[in-house]
Amino acid sequence: MFMLTVEADGAEPRRLTVTRLPCRIGRRRDAEVVLDSWRVARVHAEIHEVEHGLRLVDGGALSGTWVNGERIVEFGPLDPADEIMIAGFRMRVLGTVRLSAAADADSAGNSVDAREGVREAGESARGGLEPDTAPLPHGLASRAGAAPAAAAVAGEDERSWRVLLHQRLLQTIDLRRKDVRRLSPAQLRAEARGILETLIEAEPDLPAAIDRSRITEDCLDEVVGLGPLERLMIDPSVSEIMVNGPAEIFVERDGRLQPSALSFSGEAAVRAVIDRIVAPLGRRIDESSPMVDARLPDGSRVNAVIPPLAVKGAAITIRRFAGQRLTPADLPRLGSADARMVVFLQQCVLARRNLVIAGGTGSGKTTLLNLLAGFIPNDERLVTIEDAAELALSHPNLVRLEARPANAEGRGAIAIRDLLRNALRMRPDRIIVGECRGGEALDMLQAMNTGHDGSLTTVHANSARDVLARLETMVLMAGMDLPLVAIREQIASAIHIVVQQARAADGRRRIVEISEITGTEGPRILMQPLFRWRQGVFEDCGNVPQFFEGLGMPAGAFPGRLGIAS
Repeated sequence: MFMLTVEADGAEPRRLTVTRLPCRIGRRRDAEVVLDSWRVARVHAEIHEVEHGLRLVDGGALSGTWVNGERIVEFGPLDPADEIMIAGFRMRVLGTVRLSAAADADSAGNSVDAREGVREAGESARGGLEPDTAPLPHGLASRAGAAPAAAAVAGEDERSWRVLLHQRLLQTIDLRRKDVRRLSPAQLRAEARGILETLIEAEPDLPAAIDRSRITEDCLDEVVGLGPLERLMIDPSVSEIMVNGPAEIFVERDGRLQPSALSFSGEAAVRAVIDRIVAPLGRRIDESSPMVDARLPDGSRVNAVIPPLAVKGAAITIRRFAGQRLTPADLPRLGSADARMVVFLQQCVLARRNLVIAGGTGSGKTTLLNLLAGFIPNDERLVTIEDAAELALSHPNLVRLEARPANAEGRGAIAIRDLLRNALRMRPDRIIVGECRGGEALDMLQAMNTGHDGSLTTVHANSARDVLARLETMVLMAGMDLPLVAIREQIASAIHIVVQQARAADGRRRIVEISEITGTEGPRILMQPLFRWRQGVFEDCGNVPQFFEGLGMPAGAFPGRLGIAS
């Protein structure tokens, strides 16, 4: 079943609930949706059920069937944002429940009160068409074996009302000709709340089972906030949010993925949230540039992809960062590192060793980079370079640079490589690159080799040894025709320590290896492990780093071969 709104100039809007497919739209009196106009054919169009929703099929009438301003032969799946135009009538499909689920519920003894015959005696032949004044279906009678279907209908019912109220709110604001651009977010929310509460009070058909306060907040979030994501953004246990489509949201808690019961009202609501995120940052996303990286005011990193690249609809991924920064003492407490490893890394930063933090997606590279950067003395000047600024450093002498994508004409792009070259003229003591993904790796190595000791960066790699191969590949991506021997010598002289991060099956992130690059032997770069996570414990590998004497720690200050105690 699905709900359809029908509007025409000079007539009151109608809400119809259709319980039989295919749904015929036309002038015939026995059609599921009757449009009384001489311009409408007897069977002007039909709505069919398909695997992922509903499809609109034109019946070949002279005036045609139009969706979103374009004439169509077939169109689907239909979305609440899609406006169907037939001979002056405007229609939208607001909510759907698969008829197979409704049929199962009905066979289990459930019944839907269609109240046929209320409009007029002859209307009962229209196949389950509800009268204009009838409320939306708000649930099925709960009996044995029918709870899932009833819950599905109730959820779609609330979603349909949310879509309808959202559209009426936007129409009301537009009719008042309010210049919302001059309002602050708090003023805009207060203005929208007052209008929305008035609309709800004036709606007699809103089912009593729907929570008025919750649907008000949901509509406000979609108009001036992040929609259903607002609830997730205030949940401290959520570390990542993944939107695969309007009704498919997943979250990460304690390193584990789980589905969320929240949903958007439609594809248009997802696109509106993306636009609200990227617009203040000067970024853009459209069919010509369907991918974007951005950030939220709280520092959370956002990636968005829209059709035609995202086949199922717009997708959003939000990487959240803890409101309270980790301290060195938190790593041993959380089981992410051994106390000796934390002390060793701190001494490496103070001794201006160049570090590369490696790991897979979501392994905690940026979090560790933030923590290690906190060890840098306050009398040094830092320059950070990122695709989308996400590092949260509290250093007093800090310059943050962010890359810029091309504009609509394909010009004006500023890449990380450009920022790196410019940073060398800014008198930095240390350069921190959020992540090396391509040719900027060559510029990073050059900076490390030209007096900017103590620089930090991150790289995607499966192991500490794989970091070397990844760096070689990225240097070649810079377009410089360099021999591998020269590249390996640059890597061996520029990088001192590789820290490998990993995320375990239980969701815990930990440092699994700390290795030192000791030089080259022929064509091979030499490495030695210093610390390692093995068989459930952190262990000292027994190797003394070559730069141990340069760490500034007096001999015998700590017991053990590394001079570091737990």
